[in-house]
Amino acid sequence: MSDTGSLQRLHRVQQLDLNLDTLRAEEGNIPDALRDARAQQSQLNNDLEDTEITLEDVEKRLRQQEQDLATTREQIVRAREEQEKNAFDARAQSQYGSRIQMLGERADEMEEDLVPLRERRRELSERASQLREQHRALRPTLNDLETQDDTRIQGLRDQGEADRQERAGLVADLDTRTVREYDMIRKAKKGLGVVEIRAGRCTGCNVVLPVNVQQRAALGKLPPVKCPSCGRFLIRLDLG
Repeated sequence: MSDTGSLQRLHRVQQLDLNLDTLRAEEGNIPDALRDARAQQSQLNNDLEDTEITLEDVEKRLRQQEQDLATTREQIVRAREEQEKNAFDARAQSQYGSRIQMLGERADEMEEDLVPLRERRRELSERASQLREQHRALRPTLNDLETQDDTRIQGLRDQGEADRQERAGLVADLDTRTVREYDMIRKAKKGLGVVEIRAGRCTGCNVVLPVNVQQRAALGKLPPVKCPSCGRFLIRLDLG
């Protein structure tokens, strides 16, 4: 194969690479409906997690206060039992009575404090239940959208299969070092490793090329001539 033919093949490889770049970019273009559904699911997950954490804290406080109330009530029972056994005069009766009254008042306060906590627990439990239901309701729609997107992506990959096969065939007949350098340049130069010379200019960076560079590039020999400005391989496509 002539050097000129090799450069033509390399240029064709680049055309295929650009086509494949476009298809890969399309893969990343997530449909709005899917993006919105994913965002909704993420928000529901965050809201549910926050609600469950708050609910857990409320339940912990509620259990502690209920335990404290139960302990206070036990103290009242014991105080009454002691009153019956040990209070033999008015003074002792009064002392036990004061203690029982104090414990009773404390128990009443605890009962009052439990009311808003129990209401908060009820609200949070209902909120968590609603969020779980919304999550369940969203799941079929999200699954359908994910399946549709998987099909879309697979279609794009199938579409690029012919280009990948053609590229592999072309690269197999090209100099390995030249292909490797082309790949490095293309990666560094926004997808273009081989650019045409038009009207004496590099179409990659638009610099006016020295005449001797144009002449050497026009020969189409390997290793490819590079633009002295941007470093891309230069090619003349009007060669006979």
